[in-house]
Amino acid sequence: MRLLTDKLKGPLALLLTWVCAAAPVLAASFTAAVDRNVVPVGESVTLSLTFEGTTPQATPGLPNIPNLAAQGVSQSSSFTIINGQASQKFIYNYALLATQPGDVTIPAIRVQAGGQVLSSQPVSVRITPQSAATANAVTNLAFMRLIVPKTEAYVGEAIPVDMHLYYRNVEGVQMPQLRAEGFSVGQSAEPTQTQTQVGGVPYNLVIFKTSATPARSGELTLGPVECDLTLLIPVQRRDTFFDPFGMFNAHQRRRTKLQSEPIVMRVSPLPAENIPPGFTGAVGTFNMAVSASPTNVAVGDPITVKVNISGRGRLDAFKLPEQPQWRDFNKYEATKKVEAADVLGLSGAVAFEQVITPQNHEVRLLPPLEFSFFDPAQKQYCTLTGPPIPLTVRNAAVAAAPPPLATNAAANAEAAAADDILHIRPQFAEGAGARPLISQPWFLGLQAAPVLAWFALFVSRKRRESLANNPRLRRQREVSAKVRAGLKELRVLATAQNSDGFFATLFRLLQEQSGERLDMPASAITEAVVDEHLSRGNLPTETAAELHDLFQMCNQARYAPQKTSQELSAIIPRAESVLRQLQALRV
Repeated sequence: MRLLTDKLKGPLALLLTWVCAAAPVLAASFTAAVDRNVVPVGESVTLSLTFEGTTPQATPGLPNIPNLAAQGVSQSSSFTIINGQASQKFIYNYALLATQPGDVTIPAIRVQAGGQVLSSQPVSVRITPQSAATANAVTNLAFMRLIVPKTEAYVGEAIPVDMHLYYRNVEGVQMPQLRAEGFSVGQSAEPTQTQTQVGGVPYNLVIFKTSATPARSGELTLGPVECDLTLLIPVQRRDTFFDPFGMFNAHQRRRTKLQSEPIVMRVSPLPAENIPPGFTGAVGTFNMAVSASPTNVAVGDPITVKVNISGRGRLDAFKLPEQPQWRDFNKYEATKKVEAADVLGLSGAVAFEQVITPQNHEVRLLPPLEFSFFDPAQKQYCTLTGPPIPLTVRNAAVAAAPPPLATNAAANAEAAAADDILHIRPQFAEGAGARPLISQPWFLGLQAAPVLAWFALFVSRKRRESLANNPRLRRQREVSAKVRAGLKELRVLATAQNSDGFFATLFRLLQEQSGERLDMPASAITEAVVDEHLSRGNLPTETAAELHDLFQMCNQARYAPQKTSQELSAIIPRAESVLRQLQALRV
């Protein structure tokens, strides 16, 4: 494909040149990317080299890349002006054929452009063995593949899942359905479309991405992926007299259901030994940074502790653990903000902010914050420890005594100053026989106030210590508060007809309440886990069926049309009834 500027002739080319010169151009950049990071043997992957704000002196050459053979290159360009800034892109697309399985790294590529040397970043590609669908690509009009980066995982470990749909000519493409019994399926990314060659046959390729988190151990079957399609099959026309050049191609429509091969996953339970006290179910690989401000405060003044946890794992599945070493501080509920770095929310950072207040002026240090998680790569529990933060805590300021009021007593004092010696009165003057303070009820009540305040603080501290030693009760109260707030949020979302937000909130409430009853992480709760544990317990059959229906409704909401406000509002009483019966359940 030729460059856009090669196609423009005469006045139009002069106009484009003038616009490029007049508009400020963004800084030059050079990036490399592939249309997919997993490709089977015998298929092609597209490597795109994108130049923005500059033009390479010649078509970039590729180094020798193991297991990938270059088949050809095409180029394109575009020019846009946004907010007065010009952006010009030149894109070189290289078709690379996968020849051998293995993990391949396309090295950084150095190119001279605009009088300077630009370098791209390395790109990783995993080449998998050829599948049966790939081997039969010449005779297949469409097929599906299910791809996961590994087949061994731990309970609670999020696994990215790719669903690849190959087709030559179809009428409409629908979202495929993934069977994932024993898994919790995460959010889905927007599908991407590209083209590839399989065994020398060109195919359109649609890539659907999601994630699956094992909820129990053992050999679990992930998949198959199913998709309903209408194939358009070319039909040889007989009336060639009226169509000698084949301008009007005929197609036969054939409804079919595609199905991929399932994948057997071997899921291991988390080790039962050496579990850190602060472990809350986080599985992945993480780093942590901790800061606090201000550090010079008075007793009772707020200190904001900021915790940034970054890495790879289910970022929305864990919370900031309790810190028992902060016993000299009053702690308030932490806020959480997730900043995902990928479309599946499996990598990025979580920012926590928690407000604490020192209880006495003897505090000199904020003890190190601890965060524990299980690292599947190292196959062990890890604990991150923040730095101890020095503090300066002062006594709370005491209000100054109010100035004396100016009364006629000042004048009487001046009059009495003439006589230095005042005689003792032999008897009280009339009206001077007021009752002493010790005999007045309000004074006695005022003396009892410190005792009552101390007793209230003592009871409050004992309750906090009891909650700290009883994580099950603490979680029960936290989940109860989340359920109350979540039901209010459901009514707001139903009124706004926000179907996606409604079912996401409902799914989270069902996970939180079921996980609290089963003493399991909320992220590990699926309808399969509920059916296995709660249905065999004291949960009534009707409630178990209703709970199963609500889970199914949440899973199907990703692909179903948006519901009306009345339909969403009708679901809320069902959810309230199920949540109340779960709270009353004894397990």
